[in-house]
Amino acid sequence: MTEAETIVVGGGIVGASIAFGLARSGESVILLDEGDIAFRASRSNFALVWVQSKGLTLPPYSAWTQRSAKEWNELAAILRDETGIDVAHRQPGGFTLCLSQKEIDARLTKLQQFHAQPDTMHFPYQILDHDEVKRRLPHIGNKVEGAVFSPLDGHANPLLLMRALHTYLTIKGSEYRPAHPVETIERSPEGYRIKGQWGELKSRKLVLAAGLGNARLAPMIGLDAPVKPSRGQLIVTEKTAPFLDNPMVTIRQTNEGGVMIGDSKEDVGFENITGTGVLSVMADRAIQMFPLLRHLNVVRTWSALRVMSPDGFPIYDQTDDGAPAFVTSCHSGVTLAGVHAMTLGPALAKTARLPEALAPFTPKRFHVPAH
Repeated sequence: MTEAETIVVGGGIVGASIAFGLARSGESVILLDEGDIAFRASRSNFALVWVQSKGLTLPPYSAWTQRSAKEWNELAAILRDETGIDVAHRQPGGFTLCLSQKEIDARLTKLQQFHAQPDTMHFPYQILDHDEVKRRLPHIGNKVEGAVFSPLDGHANPLLLMRALHTYLTIKGSEYRPAHPVETIERSPEGYRIKGQWGELKSRKLVLAAGLGNARLAPMIGLDAPVKPSRGQLIVTEKTAPFLDNPMVTIRQTNEGGVMIGDSKEDVGFENITGTGVLSVMADRAIQMFPLLRHLNVVRTWSALRVMSPDGFPIYDQTDDGAPAFVTSCHSGVTLAGVHAMTLGPALAKTARLPEALAPFTPKRFHVPAH
């Protein structure tokens, strides 16, 4: 049995980002990762740093994502300088393309509702007609009616981000341990005993960032993480010449040249297969937006399970007494990597408490009686 100041359970982007912040603050960290057998979304996502419209019905989420978008710049610079890995982070602004006036009107209605909320941190955006979108994105098709654009949106390379975060931990003297699924956690006034077939670990501080696994692990330490899977399917094309520098919620060209297409949300439990029905609908919409895509070969498809709370917003919770423990659950791990690494991790190291800004994200919100 070995010991560490802090153990983070969950080696995906969420857990690795928080571990980064802890290690950068001088703590010794062991990051436990179930491995690629896990239902993880970290290697199956668009890698958007997305601000546009996030926070409808929960305004503090808008402030949290906007803060993360700003802190992403420093995170990317530190990773590049310390590890030599460029995670391809850019912030050129993002588009939401619309294929009909009805879609434009729906987006505009949501934007108006968002900005009408009390205490909302507003974000800049523009409603663009077809001609203006065509000027900015020359390869769009004639069926694109218009778009919403926000200059705050960006993207990165999720595989390089994972590698850079894990590398950073090693440089700082902390440990990344793959193939370490956690079976049980025991809590005592002195700390936590984390057990698996690999053995035992003991720590004074614990962070649960195990994605869908949080639903099982959090109750072991008296916390709550009512999350469930939401399947998303993705298409990846062969590499092609650069034509799309800006990120979108449904289409993104990576820094390596391939095009990612994804626009599905399915409530199918833990089934992570792909199906031509959903994939064909996504491909058809993508071709309407960018006709040049019809000439590209598909090199692979896959599905991943998002980590969804009952209202779709993140969950942050902490123990009230004894040794500190925390739970973090969210489906926007890349977007929130900046604030998890630069704000949340350091706060857990220095104060052993969640930042006050996260008070609205307690799971207690799910237990408020209806009036």
